[in-house]
Amino acid sequence: MQKQFSPSRPCRVEDVPHWDSETDVVIVGFGAAGSCAAIEARRAGAEVTIFEVAAAAGGSAALSGGEVYVGGSGGTSAQRAAGFEDSTEDLFKYLMMAGGPGADEARVRVYAENAEAHFRWLQEQGVPYKGSYLPGKWLEPLTDDTLVWSGSEQAWPFSAAAKPAPRGHTAQHDGWSAGKVLMEKLCGRAEALGAAVHYSSRALTLIVGKGNEVVGLVVRIDGEPRYVRARRGVVLAAGGFIANRDMVARYAPGALTCDTQVSAGNDDGSGIRMGISVGGAAIHMDQFFATVPYFPPESLVKGIFVNQSGSRFINEDAYHGRIAHYVLRQPGGHAWLLVDEGIFGRPMIHRDMTIAAVGESWDEVEQELGMPEGALVHTVEEFNRLALEGRDPYFHKSADWLRPLTKPPFAALSYCKGDLPSHAFTLGGLATRTEGEVLNADGEVIPGLYAAGRCACGLPRWGEGYSSGMSLGDSTFFGRMAGRRAAGR
Repeated sequence: MQKQFSPSRPCRVEDVPHWDSETDVVIVGFGAAGSCAAIEARRAGAEVTIFEVAAAAGGSAALSGGEVYVGGSGGTSAQRAAGFEDSTEDLFKYLMMAGGPGADEARVRVYAENAEAHFRWLQEQGVPYKGSYLPGKWLEPLTDDTLVWSGSEQAWPFSAAAKPAPRGHTAQHDGWSAGKVLMEKLCGRAEALGAAVHYSSRALTLIVGKGNEVVGLVVRIDGEPRYVRARRGVVLAAGGFIANRDMVARYAPGALTCDTQVSAGNDDGSGIRMGISVGGAAIHMDQFFATVPYFPPESLVKGIFVNQSGSRFINEDAYHGRIAHYVLRQPGGHAWLLVDEGIFGRPMIHRDMTIAAVGESWDEVEQELGMPEGALVHTVEEFNRLALEGRDPYFHKSADWLRPLTKPPFAALSYCKGDLPSHAFTLGGLATRTEGEVLNADGEVIPGLYAAGRCACGLPRWGEGYSSGMSLGDSTFFGRMAGRRAAGR
């Protein structure tokens, strides 16, 4: 009978019948973090073997918009060409706010100080960037342009703390999903440098020796368990856990309200579970990215969100993921975006969205939505009065997006639960040092074990502060750090 393995139970080295193979550095997962870990480990002279559960490289990153969130040091070449100066301190302040109450200052500092150089490193690996700037509010470029506003940089409260600059840098690709270009180049570079890659290979469990040191990995290939010795270390880069419903229910139940997983399907939490099995601490496991895309067209940003009591609850010019968290937690799951004829449009991603109410007056819309008498009318009248003055004292929406809603007919676009698909992926993961070493609950290093990407809890660790490109920026940069550290052990 074949022995049963579980990511939650490590294999002791004394139970290893034989070593099927050995290498310096074992990497679990061949996505953004795994590919960059492999590149740096190979450049440091280490022998590298990668095990990828899918039949192809790229992971969930290959399905993404391909944006990396970088800046600082006066600005990247793309920022400077577009006339934006971006100081390291402004990038640092923004990332600290975006990280929320649990932001890791040391991690943010090292990233802010090296983000511009990291962008140049990506270019050196062959990732193409046109270098041009695309103004306006976009989920991701529909063109092959590079630079976009990809977060809440221009929105309160972030704009009050750090000078805004666009920091989303997208690989050159016509249309959405530039992540496939990014990952083709990074994975191709890792293989060109000599990393050995095994596809359709599922990591089963870690192998530990004396002092709980991680010394290898059990992996299933062609239906058989193989024992792989790692002379220097194992890097976990197997993604988050959004595809594991039991883990989501246990750790991040709020994400269950979202209909769609942002995942290639293999973000099952097995890497995180393997880290926990040898004493690794998992942190911020309740946090997740979410979105209910409501633009483009960007004219909709001039509308106002209200809940079932007819009250506003967020400045609508913030990042769509931040707004999603506020939308999803409204009482009864009810939220609507109010628009008038002057700004009406159907969101590009969900053109068949529900129009919950239409009227020649806001009183008619209020009645059709079944709101308390006068509540919605009062909200809109007050918003219109202040918008004419260029002010939003309650929610601090930028004057650029303030416009009275006075041109009939008026409408309420439904963002109620069940009417519009929402999307999510997890942000929590293993606690690590900035160079990738996995830590236990006492903050001590677990020898031989490293993690990066969504297996680790990195820069993005607060759903309300997320910006597009943070996950890829974090995964590629700290994947490099983990690979280099493991190779030098």
